[in-house]
Amino acid sequence: MCGGGGWDAGEATDDTQMAVHVAESLLEHGGLDLPDVFTRFQRWAADDPKDIGLQTRDVLIRGLPWDQAATAHYRAGHRAAGNGSLMRATPSAVYFAAHGRQATMNAARRISALTHGDPAAGEGTAIFHDLVRLALSGADPLGELSQTLAAVHPGHRERYAAILAPDWHPGQATEVNGAVWPCLGSAVWALRTTRSYEDNPYRDRPGWRHRHRRRGHRRPGRRLLRTDRDPGPLDGTAPCPPSRRRRPDPAPSTSA
Repeated sequence: MCGGGGWDAGEATDDTQMAVHVAESLLEHGGLDLPDVFTRFQRWAADDPKDIGLQTRDVLIRGLPWDQAATAHYRAGHRAAGNGSLMRATPSAVYFAAHGRQATMNAARRISALTHGDPAAGEGTAIFHDLVRLALSGADPLGELSQTLAAVHPGHRERYAAILAPDWHPGQATEVNGAVWPCLGSAVWALRTTRSYEDNPYRDRPGWRHRHRRRGHRRPGRRLLRTDRDPGPLDGTAPCPPSRRRRPDPAPSTSA
């Protein structure tokens, strides 16, 4: 990765860092240990990460137990349907893919609930888990989308069915991409209608790449990161532009 948008070349985003913590916990414990995952998130948040979502930060620094913190945040503001738990879900989706639809979707909901108290975030993450499961099994995720939606909680099924419909596109989103619905909908739309990043007509719009910047997703005291920069080639086939290459560290001073 060439960097850009406030990130240095090769630097991992907050979502990637949290995904690694989930993966390490799953491997070290041989399965899902929710208190351990939450503790890893807390240690990461306390280590002054370069970027962290406002909601995630609030949940992790509350000092409440792992099974109460996200619920308390949701009850306080009822605004907890961000896409953070969706963005970090790939390792757990791969890990639970062999366990079948119900198991993988339930695991997604439980991991999501560690930081996102709104069940809508968990349902979106559960859908993603099942789409990954289908892809890894050799099936067509889009062809079996109706079966995935049938396993979604009835109270959330209609809304997800609307944003995952073949005629939906990101221009119809009613929330910014930092919310779970348009984020998942945009990903499925891209899978359905494009073949590469370059094919995506929305790729240069603010909020497409750095989905959380438009919602004040930043660490206190740090300037809001720009979203209007080209991230550079993603497949390693071309060198990073000179302006994106990491500058070498200055030579050590020889003065006393």
